[in-house]
Amino acid sequence: MKFDITKGTLETMLSSLQPFLEKKDASQITAHIFFTVNDKELTLKATDREMGLLISTNDFKNGVNGSFTCNGQKILDVVRTLHPDEISVENSNDDVIIKQKRTKYKLQSFNPSQFPEFEQNPSLSGININSQSLITGFKQTFPAIAGAAHKAELTGTLVDIKNSVINIVATDTKRLAIFKIDQGSDKNFSFILPKRAVSEIQKVFNSDFSVAFDDTNLIVQNKDYYFFTKVINGRFPDYERIIPREINHKFKVNTKKMIECLLQISSLSREVKIIFSEDQISFETLEHSNEEATTSFENDIKIEKPFSIAVDSRFLIEFLQQVNSDTFLIGVNEPTLPFTLENGQLLTIVMPIIL
Repeated sequence: MKFDITKGTLETMLSSLQPFLEKKDASQITAHIFFTVNDKELTLKATDREMGLLISTNDFKNGVNGSFTCNGQKILDVVRTLHPDEISVENSNDDVIIKQKRTKYKLQSFNPSQFPEFEQNPSLSGININSQSLITGFKQTFPAIAGAAHKAELTGTLVDIKNSVINIVATDTKRLAIFKIDQGSDKNFSFILPKRAVSEIQKVFNSDFSVAFDDTNLIVQNKDYYFFTKVINGRFPDYERIIPREINHKFKVNTKKMIECLLQISSLSREVKIIFSEDQISFETLEHSNEEATTSFENDIKIEKPFSIAVDSRFLIEFLQQVNSDTFLIGVNEPTLPFTLENGQLLTIVMPIIL
């Protein structure tokens, strides 16, 4: 097997595959990248068995059909040291030879037949979903995904497909984020994607793609990329029960001023008390803090008497970082009940701090 390729093209492909390599044991074949040339197509793929990515290109020349593997980190390190010119790569017995002008490297190769097969199950169900809406939903709900210490089903994102809507949902039990896509489906089904998979899908795909899944795997692909991940086996909480049915007070709030005040107060303490009054919103550190900070901004609010909530400011800041409009909506009932944050298709429900 042999091919010639520019440094930039090869380095970009190798860099994209790094998150999918086995990191703990370099002696495993899953620490290697699988290379294959088939007629006019060069394909590279990597997998840690939980998740995998395949990248294809025809941006190469002098290809000779065949396949080999090479340690993914080592070959990237080698390529990075080379000049921005054409590189020659070929497989000779159990070695990979990389050449550029007077420079030559020899790296070890494993038996390519031992490399894990990627999921190619024809029984996978396809999903009719707008690619960019799905990416936006992943991005805007990502901050609410629970950490590793939580139950497995909370450490990922739920994709809940119903007859008239697709909900992208994440929760860390202190807040719940829901991104609503108005799109019909002839079936009702759902799956939970691991946090790492959600992150990688956002990095890899910046153009239209197709999605398919079964009880074990999810596949995302377009003409250049083929991505698979194991789905999380678990039951996501009944998130619709958490959404408040009624909101007593709903205010339109200036996004820029809100995040500015939250950042000012949270420089001393993440726990912030927010007071809503008729003509302004005020912020202060909670009373149990030894240090104090206060600030406010004018905001027209129709309310009979002042109302306050205490909250972890990080939840509001992470929501506001996803807002791309001048204002957003905040809905409150009682100081001890969850309150809502709304912007476009994104709804976040936050548990207040009970004073």
